[in-house]
Amino acid sequence: MVAVSCVHYQPQPITAEATIDDFETRRLDAPDIQRFLEDQVGVDSWPPPLWNLESLTLAALYFSPDLDVARARWGVNEAGTITAGARPNPSLGASIGYDSTSTMIRPWIPEVVLSLPVETAGKRGIRINQARALSQAAQLDVLQTAWAVRARLRQAFVDLFQAQEMENQLLRLHEIQVQSLALLEAQLDAGAISANELSQARIATGRTRLAALEATRNRQRARVELASAVGVPTAALDTLEVSFDELEHLTTELPTDEVRRQALVHRADILSALAAYEATQAALQLEIAKQWPDLDIGAGYQLDQVVNKWTLGLNLILPIFNRNKGPIAEAEAARAESAAQFLALQSRVLAEVDGAVVSYRTAVETVTEVDAMLARLEQREASIQTAYRLGAISRLEVLGAGIEVAAGRVARLESLVSAQQAAGELENAVQNPLDTTDWYLVTPARAEGVSEAHDEE
Repeated sequence: MVAVSCVHYQPQPITAEATIDDFETRRLDAPDIQRFLEDQVGVDSWPPPLWNLESLTLAALYFSPDLDVARARWGVNEAGTITAGARPNPSLGASIGYDSTSTMIRPWIPEVVLSLPVETAGKRGIRINQARALSQAAQLDVLQTAWAVRARLRQAFVDLFQAQEMENQLLRLHEIQVQSLALLEAQLDAGAISANELSQARIATGRTRLAALEATRNRQRARVELASAVGVPTAALDTLEVSFDELEHLTTELPTDEVRRQALVHRADILSALAAYEATQAALQLEIAKQWPDLDIGAGYQLDQVVNKWTLGLNLILPIFNRNKGPIAEAEAARAESAAQFLALQSRVLAEVDGAVVSYRTAVETVTEVDAMLARLEQREASIQTAYRLGAISRLEVLGAGIEVAAGRVARLESLVSAQQAAGELENAVQNPLDTTDWYLVTPARAEGVSEAHDEE
């Protein structure tokens, strides 16, 4: 019976070659990820026709290796609850004595002793509570890691948007500058402008061209970083059509009190710190309970010649010299340290939220000002084009207005990206997207073996 209930070792070897092959074959339309998202999140269809931040986040939560580590650590702590709830096993001892003075036929004296340990003062229940608190803290660390995955993905998402849009805007600006440069060269030949004016235009055109090449390199790097944030090879993004429409919208309603409350309610590290504090509470309670000694009840049987002898014993440690004061003092100090760490974390979170709110509001105001400036430039360009069609101005003036609008659009993109980066910092401070009221991160379940063992307990 004992052998049947034992757990048998099952090797699970890993090799570098196999893990590399597995990574290189990852696809965002794989059946495994589709089944996971259907079961855990309720996604109706996969893959989506257009990829956005939400769908890429779901994929990252499935593939992220950092989440695998956090889930494995949670599994270790979850298994610790099984260890904490285990009752001490009884022991069975056998011995044999020899009576050298006996004149009987059988001088051997066999003896069997059964020892049953009994824990007192509710130590087992306290250990279970401590293990559950540590497991809860580890589970919340999984959510903390999940948000870190989402934050990294959002940053890569914004970087790719910036690089692509900047490349397009700079190429458009360069195209207009090249047309304007051709007209200026003709005017220089006619003696209408100086060589210095043409030189300045050439320098500006060259700088725009170099900036466009840099934007192209940034776009390529951003694709690699986005693939890394999702947890797939870069080639897996080749066939994706990514939509950045959501980045054009900025949340303007931002109640500070609600944002602060969201941070204290939803941040996983805050809740994890509270769970860790509860673990130190249980640890102190356990050390106090250890002042009461455990019992060791023993029953013995001895066959002395032909006489049956029974014994019943009771063993316990007498708390005379050591009342467990040292471990109790250590547990009290650990609890005080955990409380101080929680208060320090809470203070940092509130300061982080307040700073992020100020930065975001300032960034949104900047976008509003740039939008107004760009609207005026576009209105002026329309007026100049009308005047050009009427023959009142030259083509060079039209191109000059186009250059101003193109430069304004570059400035608008820069301000929008700055606002989105500030929004990302605020979301990280709150650990909740600004455009949603309810947010949760779903991760695959822990190892089945740990789950089954916990269920049996």
